Amino acid sequence: MSYDLIKANLNLYAVLQNLEDMIKYDSEMNALAKDWDISIQFLVKNGPKAFIEFKKGVCTVGRGKYKWPSVKLFFTSPQHLNKMMDGKGGPIPIKGFTKIGFLLKDFPKVTEKLEYYLKPTDELLKDENFATMNTRLTMNTAAFAIREIGLNDPLLKSVASHMMDGTVGLNVLAGGPSVHITFSHGEITPGKGAVDKPMAKIDFKNLKIANNFLNGKSDAFTEIASGNVMIKGQTGMIDGMSLILDRIPYYLG
Repeated sequence: MSYDLIKANLNLYAVLQNLEDMIKYDSEMNALAKDWDISIQFLVKNGPKAFIEFKKGVCTVGRGKYKWPSVKLFFTSPQHLNKMMDGKGGPIPIKGFTKIGFLLKDFPKVTEKLEYYLKPTDELLKDENFATMNTRLTMNTAAFAIREIGLNDPLLKSVASHMMDGTVGLNVLAGGPSVHITFSHGEITPGKGAVDKPMAKIDFKNLKIANNFLNGKSDAFTEIASGNVMIKGQTGMIDGMSLILDRIPYYLG
């Protein structure tokens, strides 16, 4: 699979899914979307398909086709989608012309806020609410990116295919966010929230430690040695998963 196609998969399946939690946990965005009743289909020629549904204050992002979308946005290639996600182009609307006002005025407010949360600065991270959201969304992105890279990257498909079956959990202790990734018979399934009895897990002592770790601001070996990051279970699964995680900046950095 080509670089642009993998990046398009990541943009739709790993980045865009963060709208769910942003609408849920950001009070301003929740208030903005509470009365929306609209669905948007993303169609990429020779590429991924995904949809976003806003209904009764809840945002749902899914793979594939939505049965009766309000809006359809077409992209001529994976590169076309990636350019839009990089702020260098726009989609081609092929359905929902009466919703153009929403696409031009309302929808950009949530996508711009998502970009804001996913591009932290040292100053922004001083705000606890921002740091919490950034950590949550960064963990989500990592979990969902593991599937796309593990199954499609030419250098890492062999790593993913040899992973033992089981679930790996990533958890911020003291009530912080959690994600999990399940490996089963060559398939990879990411999910949000904690799971009981994972085969392996990485526990972060607190939110700040997790944020520094996930944003590459701390040394992994030092954090593990000090007990700030705790690894338990089948460490071979974590080693393999770490190789996949290290590939994310190549596509989304």
